[in-house]
Amino acid sequence: MKKNGHDIFIRDEQKEIKTTPEMKKLIASAVAESLKFEKFEGHAEVSVTLCDGERIRELNRDFRGIDRVTDVLSFPLFEEEEDLEVIPLGDIVINMKRADEQAREYGHSFERELAFLVVHSMLHLLGYDHEEGKAEESEMFALQEEILSSMGLVRQSKI
Repeated sequence: MKKNGHDIFIRDEQKEIKTTPEMKKLIASAVAESLKFEKFEGHAEVSVTLCDGERIRELNRDFRGIDRVTDVLSFPLFEEEEDLEVIPLGDIVINMKRADEQAREYGHSFERELAFLVVHSMLHLLGYDHEEGKAEESEMFALQEEILSSMGLVRQSKI
């Protein structure tokens, strides 16, 4: 799928949550909006895989040494010094069932949660890291909310 001149490849490997064309458009929009906010120059390529809990647990174990289910994983590929026509930023893997559970837990829509996970991962692919310290975490989380707000996906507080 092309969005704002970027290639976004979406692969659905799970059967727990029905993936609609609207969800795929939302994922592509979240990728594009993240790149826009970061003033990303060039033609980016991003791969997004939608999976189940067992698959993301395997990936988390194999690549991070953490043997548990998580909501999303990011695998950055881009090295800034590379001079490429198409810039492969990396891969995003989303646990769709966990996204659904978290949307209910946080009291907002599934769409907002899905977009949040994509934006969060995009920022990782672009070099942000919330595990380096509180300042970096605050910057990343504020930027996530700004991007989501620009998409009309504001966090609703629980009543």
